Amino acid sequence: MVAQSPFTGRYPAYKSPYGPKRTTRYHYQPNIAGWTFKQLGRLGFTAGAFGGVGLFAVIYYASGIPRVQRDILQKIPFVGGYFVKEIPASDNPF
Repeated sequence: MVAQSPFTGRYPAYKSPYGPKRTTRYHYQPNIAGWTFKQLGRLGFTAGAFGGVGLFAVIYYASGIPRVQRDILQKIPFVGGYFVKEIPASDNPF
């Protein structure tokens, strides 16, 4: 058996100033499957930004397809008129 040190009882235990304080209590952090609401908000914003850039890239690459121009791009306000292709009657073979 190991004898206790005679100096143990005389001095209080060391308490780090960076550790948790006894006056504060731990609070429950609400989460969904381990994801906090702050993390879900950041994830949603980031995913939305990547999705918006991806959608812009797909529309940009497909803007040369006439079906995409008629069905999607001509219906966008303020820029839809840019994608209207009118052929003069002199160039129409029929």
